[in-house]
Amino acid sequence: MAATAWHQLTADECAQQLQSPLPGLRSAEAAARLRHFGPNQLQEAPARPWWRLLLSQLSDFMILVLLAAATVAGWVGEWLDTLAIVAIVLLNAIIGVVQEYRAERAVRALRQLVAVNAKVYRDGQLQTLASTMLVPGDRVLLESGAAVPADLRLVQVAQLRIDESTLTGESVPIDKIAEALMSPDGRAIALAERLNLAFKGSWVVNGRAIGIVVATGMQTELGHVARLLQTHETLTTPLQRRLAGFGRRLALLVLMICALLFLFGIARGEAPVLMFLTAVSLAVAAIPEALPAVVTVALALGARRMVKVNALIRKLPAVETLGSVTCICSDKTGTLTENRMQVVKAYPVAANPSVAGLPISLHSLAVAHGANEAPPLILTLALNNDAILADTESSTRGRSASGDPMEIALLAAVQAAGWSVTALQQHWPRIAEWPFDAVRKRMTTLHRCDTTGQQWLLCKGAPESVLTCCALPATEVDALLAEAQHMAEQGLRVLAVAGRPLPADVSLNTHVLPAASAIETGLQCFGLIGLQDPPRADVPAAIAACRRAGIQPRMITGDHPTTARAIARQIGLLAETADTDEPDSTVLTGAALAAMPVHERAAAIERTLIFARVTPAQKIEIVQYLQASGQLVAMTGDGVNDAPALQGADIGVAMGRRGTDVAREAAHMVLLDDRFATIVAAVAEGRRIYDNIRKFVRFVMAGNTGEILLLLLAPLFGMPLPLLPIQILWVNLITDGLPGLAFAAEPAERNVMQRPPRPPAESLLARGLWQHVLWVGALIAGLSLLVQAIAGGSPAHQQTLVFTVLTLCQLWHAQAIRSEYDSLWRRGFTSNRSMLIAVLAALAMHAVAIHSVWGNQLFHTVPLSASEWLLCLGLSALVWPAIEIEKVLRRVHDR
Repeated sequence: MAATAWHQLTADECAQQLQSPLPGLRSAEAAARLRHFGPNQLQEAPARPWWRLLLSQLSDFMILVLLAAATVAGWVGEWLDTLAIVAIVLLNAIIGVVQEYRAERAVRALRQLVAVNAKVYRDGQLQTLASTMLVPGDRVLLESGAAVPADLRLVQVAQLRIDESTLTGESVPIDKIAEALMSPDGRAIALAERLNLAFKGSWVVNGRAIGIVVATGMQTELGHVARLLQTHETLTTPLQRRLAGFGRRLALLVLMICALLFLFGIARGEAPVLMFLTAVSLAVAAIPEALPAVVTVALALGARRMVKVNALIRKLPAVETLGSVTCICSDKTGTLTENRMQVVKAYPVAANPSVAGLPISLHSLAVAHGANEAPPLILTLALNNDAILADTESSTRGRSASGDPMEIALLAAVQAAGWSVTALQQHWPRIAEWPFDAVRKRMTTLHRCDTTGQQWLLCKGAPESVLTCCALPATEVDALLAEAQHMAEQGLRVLAVAGRPLPADVSLNTHVLPAASAIETGLQCFGLIGLQDPPRADVPAAIAACRRAGIQPRMITGDHPTTARAIARQIGLLAETADTDEPDSTVLTGAALAAMPVHERAAAIERTLIFARVTPAQKIEIVQYLQASGQLVAMTGDGVNDAPALQGADIGVAMGRRGTDVAREAAHMVLLDDRFATIVAAVAEGRRIYDNIRKFVRFVMAGNTGEILLLLLAPLFGMPLPLLPIQILWVNLITDGLPGLAFAAEPAERNVMQRPPRPPAESLLARGLWQHVLWVGALIAGLSLLVQAIAGGSPAHQQTLVFTVLTLCQLWHAQAIRSEYDSLWRRGFTSNRSMLIAVLAALAMHAVAIHSVWGNQLFHTVPLSASEWLLCLGLSALVWPAIEIEKVLRRVHDR
């Protein structure tokens, strides 16, 4: 079917050829076609097989050097060393393969979570399905902001414009049609000129359309391009690139040190082959070549963890960037608020003076005597209303409804007050209406009681419009307008409700209604109604958490400044008493921003927390000004017009529930629940991940520094070689490999959201890390030299003790640095079970290397007595209190 010229066929011919009926395919037929054509998805490059991953590990420069050293050892007759080195290299490579495999698997799982949905006609109904379920012949509904899920032949078009820039290179949206296309000169029509086709991977900018799927998956035009681009994708983050540069510089330094060590050994009369193997082994152990893989694993697993808090990471570097966010620019509706209108205040004007002019809840108007006794205010809300509730007899919470959100809220308030909307509407059927329009700003309906024949003319709308139709003294109108203004300043949307009875014998010609101006006169005012999209309950706590974390939240909304300001006060973004004399002094509107001189905008944007009535272009401008001032900005959005701002922000955050496909595609992160608090939780997770990467670097670099200093200082103090090459490689394998990976599972620091954001350009070794590496490395080397100095016996016995102390020091170090601030006792040994298991496993492997016959032969060790084990444990345990003292000093410094 891919070769068929679908653009040359009429809509009917296309439907006939694809056997696509108007009600849509039946489910059974769609399932059969899905089995035949396969899922509608692009094929990814196949995962690298295990042997390729293994070869990539063995092709590392330092590993090749180590294999060369093993060859030299075998050439001079040291076959046991050769076998041991080869075995450790293979074991290290297997660990690296496992790391890369886990990273690739986690990244692929993240890709599968980002699924585009499509609205499809199936079994005569419009359904929302995953785009992967589409098959040729399906009828798909396209709407503004939606992604085109497959190649479609458009059959119905209403002002449809599609952005095809990703496929055709056209920079402007294309106007689409439904008519067949024929080239006048018989030549093939170019892809960009096939105006009756919509292609997978493009975006609907405006309008609606219905199209028939003509190609899916790799048979689409996008699939043809993807087939040409099927190469393995290497995902690297800025952090990984910084680490790669750091690793290259470290490698040069280590090689210089190893060359110096080799010369020292030769000068002292050591065997050249032994010193060569020692220098090479030290170089391999000192360079943390596994660091990039560990970072990928940490980022990918962290992104998977974020899904549990409803934050879907679309672009892996966003995990790292989250830890540096200094400003969150959030939309109001649906993110800070519930996106659900609710009646929160009523101001009835009734005949009873005891309630006239008192703001009350509608619950106080509940009357249980029958529908015909409903107060006029309740009657107006229920009858002058076009919304439909799915079940008007039960609680409205969690129930579907259709219509204007404000009118749905009015019906919900009527029911919450104890009235049956269904009974009222049946008892007072509508016989005529004058719909709302932008000029009158009100809606009027006429109802007749089905039992008494009594008639009521009911009206609702903007207070300044409805009150002019009421028979009220000017002073009362002014008082009601003042009350409406007072309610609006509290962030409420205010409606006035009014009406008047018509005699039962007055009959209107419903076919030719009088003008609204003639009928909407002499009304009685029933009262004012205040509605609000209430703030989410968890937002104030999230705002406070941002402030404690040094992150400044800002509100950017298209809503009215007064409403934005009121919501900001309720959620704690503004102080309750801030600028009470100047209602809009802390709000910057889009119009004011546009009128402001360019040189004043940066300062104004920097000091403003609330932006109201802003355009999409101004959202980008605000983000750019904040970035220019040194802020790292997270920006939320949901519409097509928000996509540029989401793309331009450091972290673009799209809404998963109410957001468009365009916004989700442009974003770095998608909120699956649309909640502001989820952004804060994601920032905390991002900080946790970065902290754990630093802990891994701290752990590996300190241990490697200790090994380098040990081998350099021992000859200077006249001591024999403290470690053999095979022992150096073994320490590197069991300490870096097992506990190192366990840092990825470390829980967040207690103060993770109570410290300022990390500067984006900050070095990985900043905030005392390099000082820690030096002094802990020196401590480990000193303790190892001490045990060598006090140990007696053969060189093998001394090397075994040094081998054990060095290993135990690094295991104690791994436990001690699990928190930069809290003591190990407060942290708890079991709070990271992965680390506990890794440490115990490494300890067990080391014991086997010392107390087994094959371990003695392979590693040139001798068994240790119980007292010698206690000596090693006692000396190595000094690492723990030393680091705890460092934490105390850090806490004192921070205070």
